[in-house]
Amino acid sequence: MITSVILLIIAAALPAGIAYARKNPQFGGRVTAEEKKKFENSMQWRGDIFENSSTTTMDMNMKTVPGLLKEFVNGRKSRMPKTSIDFHEFDRERFEKGSKPRFIWFGHSVALLRIDSTNILIDPMFGPDASPIGPMRTKRFSDNTLNIIDSLPEIDLVLLTHDHYDHLDYQSILKLKNKAKCFYVALGTGRHLIKWGVPKDRIQEFDWWQKTTFNELEIVFTPSRHFSGRGAFDRAKSLWGGWVVKSKECSVYWSGDGGYDSHFKEIGMKYGPFDLGFMECGQYNERWQQIHMLPEEAVQASKDAKVSKAIPVHWGAFSLALHDWKDPIQRFEKQAQLDGQDCLFPELGKVIESDENHGERWWEKIDY
Repeated sequence: MITSVILLIIAAALPAGIAYARKNPQFGGRVTAEEKKKFENSMQWRGDIFENSSTTTMDMNMKTVPGLLKEFVNGRKSRMPKTSIDFHEFDRERFEKGSKPRFIWFGHSVALLRIDSTNILIDPMFGPDASPIGPMRTKRFSDNTLNIIDSLPEIDLVLLTHDHYDHLDYQSILKLKNKAKCFYVALGTGRHLIKWGVPKDRIQEFDWWQKTTFNELEIVFTPSRHFSGRGAFDRAKSLWGGWVVKSKECSVYWSGDGGYDSHFKEIGMKYGPFDLGFMECGQYNERWQQIHMLPEEAVQASKDAKVSKAIPVHWGAFSLALHDWKDPIQRFEKQAQLDGQDCLFPELGKVIESDENHGERWWEKIDY
């Protein structure tokens, strides 16, 4: 959440902040009157911003910023691995051969799914920095990850959950805009892609519970409890959420970022059970627990949504909170064992078939 802290500082210096936002392409497209008119059809639009179904707050303001920054800087060593985390090289033959659903996790919330010969890329943040607009950087745990995009096959569909920097990356979109056929995005997010050169006719925006069919797959945009914004002046000016992807043989749930709430049970009732559930687990803190689940809550959310095998994501790539970088997976695994929740723990870049076992504890081999 360090990016949010930086944006608060930019907002405090209003004139300079406006000029900086207009010149830097990282901020994406501006919210126009035409955009706001489009939002009026959404039940989550409250006239000027989108809101969650439940009251949602963060214990962060200009008074708490200095303490947060000090705490973030002083404890940084324990929150990052000592050496770069290596990726498996892309195994095209294993990824494309056979009919079983499969996926590759690339760290944080980036995954490539293959279901019924359709390649679906989710939240393609392959960039090296999750805080690209401030004086303090958030370096990725792995090197040269942008080059991974060059090795990937043609992408049939990109799914975007929301417009935060650790999910929607300017440099990645520049490399993907001629490689991906179609982009399904949260309502209001399309303006960023258009600003960066993605043709408008390849972008479709979704409100909560809106669904469509793509290559005979059912695609649904689902609620989450979070927020959005790439600058100090566009907070909650686009929607956020998760995704459901269903074929005749496989059902996948992608939770998106967000705090624990009743929507998980509702999603499970409407579209569950799920063979695979990619559950947000990482970058949490009691100050912002309502927008990022604790690992124990992520396990409960998996059970609420009727997930057969849960894959904890939103960790393993960046330090955006104050916890140890291994803390999310350790706490998630411990709670999953207590609750009887089956899990998968994929290594970065490795092709995983949906019926595989949970895998080795690869993170234990990495020192810090």
